[in-house]
Amino acid sequence: MPDNLPSINFAKDKQIPLFDKFMNWALTVGRLIVIITEVIAIIAFVYRFSLDEKLVDLHSAIKQKQNIISVLKNDENKYRNLQDRIALASTFSEKAISSNKTIADIVNLIPNQVRTNNLIFSKDRVSMDVSMVSISSLTDFIESLKNYPNMKSISIDNIENKPSVGLSVDITTMLK
Repeated sequence: MPDNLPSINFAKDKQIPLFDKFMNWALTVGRLIVIITEVIAIIAFVYRFSLDEKLVDLHSAIKQKQNIISVLKNDENKYRNLQDRIALASTFSEKAISSNKTIADIVNLIPNQVRTNNLIFSKDRVSMDVSMVSISSLTDFIESLKNYPNMKSISIDNIENKPSVGLSVDITTMLK
């Protein structure tokens, strides 16, 4: 037998028309687009559920913290009130220390020859009714008051010469 037998092909070379190729390509790409879109939609759907779960967790955490805050509100008000009272007491204590120092300093400024009949301290004023034997004692006392750093002004309101007591002087000083 001969080695070269002719081949018989009854089907002609069939060429696929361009429109059919385009339609086949469009359907394949369309399927891929639909599949990708569905995958993206499913991912977004699952992500939305996770966000909703986080939101619910955050709301419950906020509610818990609000409950804790409402329980501790009265204690917080008590502590703030206590802090305000402590600050006020501290301020009064500082003012009292300052006033006590001023009182002690003024009493120490009074010479031995001067007798104090009346001594009135107010917030920014000191009024004194003093008696003394000589003018030099009054001068020394007024000079010592003038040199005191917390004195703003000194006013001699009344001077009387009483034979039984000597000089009776009313002095008002304004404090800084």
